[in-house]
Amino acid sequence: MPPASELGNFLKNRRAALLPEDVGLVPYGDRRRVPGLRREELCMLAGVSVTHYTRLEQGRSNSASQEVLNAIAQALRLDEDETAHLMNLAAPGRCVAPGSLCPEHASSSARQLINAMADVPALVLDRRNDVLAWNPLGHALLAGHLDFDSVDAPERRPNLTRLLFLDEHFHELYTDWAEEAALAVASLRLTAGRYPDDRRLAELIGQLTMQSPAFAERWTRHPVRTCTSGTKRLHHPTVGTMELAFETLQIPGSPGQRIIAYSAEPGSASEGALRLLGGAVADTAARHKRDNARGQRDGQAQAHP
Repeated sequence: MPPASELGNFLKNRRAALLPEDVGLVPYGDRRRVPGLRREELCMLAGVSVTHYTRLEQGRSNSASQEVLNAIAQALRLDEDETAHLMNLAAPGRCVAPGSLCPEHASSSARQLINAMADVPALVLDRRNDVLAWNPLGHALLAGHLDFDSVDAPERRPNLTRLLFLDEHFHELYTDWAEEAALAVASLRLTAGRYPDDRRLAELIGQLTMQSPAFAERWTRHPVRTCTSGTKRLHHPTVGTMELAFETLQIPGSPGQRIIAYSAEPGSASEGALRLLGGAVADTAARHKRDNARGQRDGQAQAHP
């Protein structure tokens, strides 16, 4: 969808969410054909002309000043994330999306960092939520049913938002799936507004809209929200229920790329469960190492009978 349409839909959605009484206005006596504030009421609150606002909402103007946009944001009672989204939609192209057609890769230093965090589940994501790298514990925590090396093949690379809506494992993994889904859509909306020319991001949104009614229904609400830290409640198929804190670290020099790491409260049952999962990962790695060593010995024996 073109940025102009996105902007219009966003403004209409937020106008519809406000009643005159919510902003201290006395409603007209006649029956309203549509819910929420009328354009005239919003313009009176924002102190902007109806003509200028109408052109903006209809996508026929790209010259709104910062002051006008701020006034509209205040009149609509937008929060910080919603205001940033409005600015991005009203002035598309501010954020250039490097590699919008080419697959991204995690740097060697980012891989080295998450692999050094042996006792902490960690992964590297790009702005689309494609998993560029994960350490063994991060893989086991979120997607142990997938091939560990899938992150290195762009055509098979996992995407956390796609998995959340289209993979049954993720429906069962997140105890608060509906809340997780709402946050994922709101975050994706913010990213789409920031990178309106990212074709691969648009393809992801199109796929999810077509294949997931749950995603499509949430997408039409035009939610906007970002979340860089918080708590996830998981029900892992191997070690059971866990409540883990997460933190997001932006990677300098790689726009949109970030590291997400998970941790448990010291002494908690979740820490014990995470330790059990780490033990299972270590056992699996040791078994693979033994199998590889045995295979090498057998190969050498066959080569030198």
